[in-house]
Amino acid sequence: MSYLDLSNNLLQGEIPWTIGQLRQLSHLYLSNNSIEGGIMYGLRNCTRLVSIKLGLNKLHQEIPDWLGGLSRIEVMSLGKNKFTGIIPPSLGNLSSLRILNINDNQLSGPIPESLGRISKLEKLGLQVNHLSGTIPRTVFNMSSLAHIGLQMNELSGTLPSGLGNGLPKIDHLILALNHFTGRVPSSLANATTIQSLDLSVNKLTGSVPPEIGALCPNFLILKGNQLKSSTAQDWGFITSLTNCTSVKGVILRHNRFSGVLPNSIANLSRQLEFFDISFNEIYGKIPVGIGNFPYLIKLGLSRNRFTGAIPDSIGNLKMLQWLTLDNNRISGTMPSSLGNLTQLEHLSVANSVLQGYLPANLGNLQRIVDANFSNNALSGPLPTEIFSLSSLSYILDLSRNHFSSYLPSQVGGLTKLTYLYIHENNLSGMLPDTPSNCESLMELRLDGNYFNGIIPLSISRMRGLVLLNLTKNALTGAIPREIGLMNGLKELYLAHNNLSAQIPETLESMTSLYQLDISFNLLDGQVPARGVFANLTGFLFDGNDKLCGGISELHLPSCPTKPVVHRQRITHVVQNAVISSASIILLLCLILALVVFSLKGKLRIPSVRTAPLAPSFMNDMYPRVSYSDLAQATDGFTANNTVGTGRYGCVYKGRMLLKESVITVAVKVFDPEQSGSSRSFVAECKVLSKIRHRNLIGIRTCCSDLNQNDFKAIVFDFMPHGDLDKWLHHDTYAPNSVKVLTLMQRLSIAVDIAAALDYLHNNCQPAMVHCDLKPSNILLGEGM
Repeated sequence: MSYLDLSNNLLQGEIPWTIGQLRQLSHLYLSNNSIEGGIMYGLRNCTRLVSIKLGLNKLHQEIPDWLGGLSRIEVMSLGKNKFTGIIPPSLGNLSSLRILNINDNQLSGPIPESLGRISKLEKLGLQVNHLSGTIPRTVFNMSSLAHIGLQMNELSGTLPSGLGNGLPKIDHLILALNHFTGRVPSSLANATTIQSLDLSVNKLTGSVPPEIGALCPNFLILKGNQLKSSTAQDWGFITSLTNCTSVKGVILRHNRFSGVLPNSIANLSRQLEFFDISFNEIYGKIPVGIGNFPYLIKLGLSRNRFTGAIPDSIGNLKMLQWLTLDNNRISGTMPSSLGNLTQLEHLSVANSVLQGYLPANLGNLQRIVDANFSNNALSGPLPTEIFSLSSLSYILDLSRNHFSSYLPSQVGGLTKLTYLYIHENNLSGMLPDTPSNCESLMELRLDGNYFNGIIPLSISRMRGLVLLNLTKNALTGAIPREIGLMNGLKELYLAHNNLSAQIPETLESMTSLYQLDISFNLLDGQVPARGVFANLTGFLFDGNDKLCGGISELHLPSCPTKPVVHRQRITHVVQNAVISSASIILLLCLILALVVFSLKGKLRIPSVRTAPLAPSFMNDMYPRVSYSDLAQATDGFTANNTVGTGRYGCVYKGRMLLKESVITVAVKVFDPEQSGSSRSFVAECKVLSKIRHRNLIGIRTCCSDLNQNDFKAIVFDFMPHGDLDKWLHHDTYAPNSVKVLTLMQRLSIAVDIAAALDYLHNNCQPAMVHCDLKPSNILLGEGM
């Protein structure tokens, strides 16, 4: 036998020793299994091996030194395992080797200089390890190399001044996420075949040599360094790039570039898709020529010091999906040409000094997912057209402006929106009933306006709401007792209004509510003693002089004693309460029975045919993250962080920075070698980006990195209490056995499941059916 392919199976245990007896074996493929142990010694007898692929397993121990004796090897792929120790210097003896992939392991130590002797090597993949020290100069003199992947290691030192002189065939040079210092070598200009140059997230300093622009790479990625510019000459590399016709991406964010952005950017390639210079110190006006790129997908100009107006020419970017202009000093009015950006999904102009009305034709942005206009000086009435954008599913932030008039009833059209912020404006009038139609809404902030009248009873129908803030208005009347039915509400702020009457006793049974602020109103009567009212830090009530009772720590006066009620009356009340409780439990059981019965039908999601997916779809949905970001978050996708496996890949627990805060996430990594995984990734992203409900796992972002073997992943909120199955069928003898669920917890979980199914069946377009509902697919969050 010369060819053995057992890839993509469910093989476990160690590599069978009998393989070592196949002396004629030339191709051994065991990738994408669950094989453990080390590389068995018997394989050294397979001296005719030409290709060995053992990637995507659980192999550990050290890479054996005797592999360097298999002189015929041309392809060696050991990536995505758990190998430890050093890279054996003996691998430098493999004179026929063309491809060496030892990426995504736990290797340490230096890169052996002997690797520089492999004269036929075309691809060197050592990324995502713990390699340290400097890169041997011999590596940069391998004339056959086309791909060098050394990202996400602990390599250091300066890049050699002659780095580009010995790599005549290089097309991908990826050195990101290391500790390199010093300047970008100007000799890189001699590596004229480079298509992608990624030196991001290092400690490189100085200006970018103008010669770099002459490389004409498809992608120039220098983000996350300490590179600077202050003069027009320092921006010379941009001017040099204008002679290139194939540039698709220029990513310079998170550096120290300053000075005026040269007008020459208007002459960059018309093929440009990504231009991101956010988080720098660039000033002056945004060049009018920024509108010259018909295929531009992302334009990132945020967190600089740009002044002047937004160029009307931005409206020419008909393919634009991502536009960030926030945190600058941009002034003037918002150009109506923004309404031409019909492909736009993400828009942020927050924290500037924009004035005037919001253009009504923003209602043309039918694909917009999130929009942030906060902290400007925008004024006038809120355009009803913006509330007709049913695609808004993440955030609409209109806060801290000067909007006036009333809150349009069309706000109820935002049925998919998760966060709605309209606080600190000059809105007035009565609150409409229509926000109750926003069933996906989790946070609603209307504080700091001049709303009057009562709190609408319909607000209690917003069962997915987690935060409600109506502070600092002129609301009157009683707090609706129906708010106690909002079983997901965690924070309720009603301070500084004119609310009166007693605190509804229904609020004390809200198990999720941990923050309640009713300060400075006209409330009176007894303060309840259970739930949030027993939380000294979570319950704020100052400025209500007629309140009494509550727990003793509140130091409120005792309430007047009520007359004694006749025993027969008490008995009658108790009987009514028992009958009501039994009726409620019976009703819940009937609802659950109907849900279970409905799941036995043959409904399925309508089939969707998907076209090949552009990288922009992955990168521009929510915060943009790279393979390196996710690898760093999960400690290199180590087994210790694995929380589950499935048909199309694995799920890892990680910690990462998203939207300026570090959170715990679950990273679902799709296996590129598993048939159908790419299709599944596209389908999941498209579906998950359109659904928003408090009982469905929240998607944080997703990643598609073509530079990493078509790496694809989706980042979810992490559910700390695991799946329901282990709570229902727990192992009492396990060292970390879970507790038994109480009856109320079980009922609450059942109701949550029913609410999620109701949303999927009746409030999604198109309607969706889960098709695999079972306890192991129901995950429990912090509040169970």
